[in-house]
Amino acid sequence: MEFCPNCGCVMIKDGDSSKCPRCEYKSKDKINLESSENIKLKSQVAVINEEDSNFLPEVDAECPKCKNNKASFWTLQTRSSDEAETKFFRCTKCKHTWRVYK
Repeated sequence: MEFCPNCGCVMIKDGDSSKCPRCEYKSKDKINLESSENIKLKSQVAVINEEDSNFLPEVDAECPKCKNNKASFWTLQTRSSDEAETKFFRCTKCKHTWRVYK
């Protein structure tokens, strides 16, 4: 990429030379542009099972179903953006899921 020495604008190709679209400066040098792209395709798509996804933080929260005191949690924006997010809990013992609106 070449820039105009007068105004700093990006030079554009004009035949074998280049010119500035803003101040009409013309360069006498030939433009040599190269472009390359290297795309690597993945051979597989990773699938995450619910059993393998033990990445949620655990907190002290009482399960309304089995009264266990540990639960995993995550949050989602389930309503409009100007309202508070919804916190979801999942019991570590019975896997019961419930939500709390704030």
